Amino acid sequence: MATIKDVAIAAKVSVATVSRVLNETGYVHEDTKTRVIKAMKTLNYRPNEVARSLYHRESRLIGLLLPDITNPFFPQLARGVEDEIHQHGFRLIFGNSDENLEKELDYLQTFKQNQVVGVISATNDPEATINQDLSMPIVFLDRTGDEDEHVPSVFADSRKGGQLAASEMMKRNSKRITLIKGPAHLRTAKDRFNGALDILSSADVDFHVLTTETFSFQEAQQRAEDLFSIYPKTDGIIASNDIVATAILHEALKRGIQVPSDLQLIGFDDIPHSEWLFPPLSTIRQPVYEMGKEAAKLLLKLIKNEYIEKSTVQLPVSFIERQTTRKVDNNE
Repeated sequence: MATIKDVAIAAKVSVATVSRVLNETGYVHEDTKTRVIKAMKTLNYRPNEVARSLYHRESRLIGLLLPDITNPFFPQLARGVEDEIHQHGFRLIFGNSDENLEKELDYLQTFKQNQVVGVISATNDPEATINQDLSMPIVFLDRTGDEDEHVPSVFADSRKGGQLAASEMMKRNSKRITLIKGPAHLRTAKDRFNGALDILSSADVDFHVLTTETFSFQEAQQRAEDLFSIYPKTDGIIASNDIVATAILHEALKRGIQVPSDLQLIGFDDIPHSEWLFPPLSTIRQPVYEMGKEAAKLLLKLIKNEYIEKSTVQLPVSFIERQTTRKVDNNE
């Protein structure tokens, strides 16, 4: 990796001259400046962003905290964030917390040490003390607090998503439905569950609830096995997310259950691999990439102290019909 000294040697100038070009301080002859810039490009030199931020007392770094990078949902969020902030000259520092509070605290401390000017967090509870004590703007992504808190956040309409999933399952005549409830500490998961409950509790169907504590692959596999042992006659499953739905689909096919003729299945998120499953997964789509971009836009406004009309942004969801649900006549 090229250093500032390498640039100076290539441009035949002093390190101090390269520093003046980088930091736009002091006089540098135009021909000399051109030579320095050409040397930086040739050597693919990248200045130390932290050092520059300390020099200028202005950082261009933003921290992004995610709970589980192995879940395909979160890289989509991250891409939306990165694409948006990159257009405005900012860069990301990334942390993967594994939904571990101690690890999350470590990353927040690392963000502070690296002079980030703001944080986007898709972890834990927006009202947690660790977040309230931050001395920088923070926007929550796919997380939201109590309705009266108005913490800056971007999320999808999870309750509507739960209602859609239950309504679509009802249209397709499932009568013994299992509803998978996601982690109790996440309001987005609770909203999905309560939305489905809105529909199922007033309908002429038998339904059961199975609770999960995380969205991890490991627990999804275990819960899929439990489900068919506890509720072997279920003919419709509303999963808490696409990972859980994938595990259920795998377990159903392993047991010789025909999908969707004997068992219908609806996921939540519409992560990229959902349409490549066999059969392809019917699911509730969250506009994941757009959520990331909206969170970045909101944070940039906070950093720049610009006027913000709404500190919470809720995006719509939609039902994506594939082949784990039966067809409805006239799409009713």
